[in-house]
Amino acid sequence: MSGRLVEGKATPRGKFPHVKVANGFAFVSGTSSRRPDNTIAGASVDEFGTATLDIAVQTREVIKNIADILASVGATLDDVVQITTYLVNMNDFGGYNQVYAEFFDFDGPSRTTVAVHQLPHPQLLIEIQAVAALPVPSSKETS
Repeated sequence: MSGRLVEGKATPRGKFPHVKVANGFAFVSGTSSRRPDNTIAGASVDEFGTATLDIAVQTREVIKNIADILASVGATLDDVVQITTYLVNMNDFGGYNQVYAEFFDFDGPSRTTVAVHQLPHPQLLIEIQAVAALPVPSSKETS
């Protein structure tokens, strides 16, 4: 079993890996739209301190971050078998669902979406955790 941090992704805000591989599965830790420089995709603040938060942008960036993390262990979004999504506000469910459908359909992973009181940064609207079945190497790759 191995855990790893993925270069070019935001450093976790605790002692945990971006992804852990065990028994043919990749377990992606809760992932947000936070960038390596600690800015947040889909969040902006104007000169008066008013924040504008965009669930569509954040959702898209979270899924792209998960795709990059999976690529580091030889998997893709097509290998994802289960997703758990945490939304700060269920009023964002529609926007989240719309973007989610750009990446997954009824043949995609099983999914659970729950509302949470808050996430580790006040500008985060969404966090997603994923489990992927690692592709089995073909006989050509193993010989």
